[in-house]
Amino acid sequence: MKKSTRRSALALAMAGTLTIAGLTTAQAGQDGVSESSEGSCGSSSSTPVLLTIDYKNGELNSGIPNLTTTHATAADASYVVDSGEDHAVAHKVTLGDPGYVSDGAPRSESATNDVHEGKFVVGDKQRYEFGVLLKDWKTYEPGDSETGDIIFQGKHAGGNHPSFYLMTKRNSIAFRSPTLNLQSTVVGDFRPHLGQWMHFRVDVSWTDDSTGYYKISTRMPGESQYTLQQTYENVQTFHPENPADFGYIKWGLYRPGQTLEKGDVPTRIVYHDDIHILDISQG
Repeated sequence: MKKSTRRSALALAMAGTLTIAGLTTAQAGQDGVSESSEGSCGSSSSTPVLLTIDYKNGELNSGIPNLTTTHATAADASYVVDSGEDHAVAHKVTLGDPGYVSDGAPRSESATNDVHEGKFVVGDKQRYEFGVLLKDWKTYEPGDSETGDIIFQGKHAGGNHPSFYLMTKRNSIAFRSPTLNLQSTVVGDFRPHLGQWMHFRVDVSWTDDSTGYYKISTRMPGESQYTLQQTYENVQTFHPENPADFGYIKWGLYRPGQTLEKGDVPTRIVYHDDIHILDISQG
């Protein structure tokens, strides 16, 4: 039985109980042509849930054993904040301060690298949903540094480049697959939504040949449904440069190549909440 089939069976059997499910940036290519349709992506209510990270209990690991919280040492590199009726997680990075350096770079991130339900392997088809709030975010003005901030990643184990990530790019949010040289803008201007929750969905068919896909959708404040923004089909999504048996997701704040000397914003803070990994192999 394939790993993905076993994972699907596990998800179907345990959906509703897994919350512990209720429990180097490379240059990217030019923006692709957007394929969007209003309300094209519906609810995930009937899709088996592999893992939910919702911070309702107010803990940095959301009550999930082995969830990586942050490797940065500053006391406020990662912390829990009130959000609606429960909580969310905040990640903060201040340039020039070693307390906000993790694995040799300015970043603070949480990750599922040691959580079985948070990993992906070749053959899996998974959906990643999450909410993002840009907290007290300094917007881009002409002449400012154009370096972006990574806020979510699908990462290959073993120090490989990410398969994909979403990042702020001036005053927009872009999806990128650096190894495949893919890039598309999925939020053209986030400024009207600063201090509000923006929601994202990334569907991936994980393949080690050219039969995979990425599908990226957004749900902005005031919207009730996800809107498909971009699709990449017939691409190799599982492409580690070094041997890797699995991948995992990361969220938080990674500020590659940024320094005070370059004029980058000294401090950034981002909130994340309602992170879901779903099995879409039966869909």
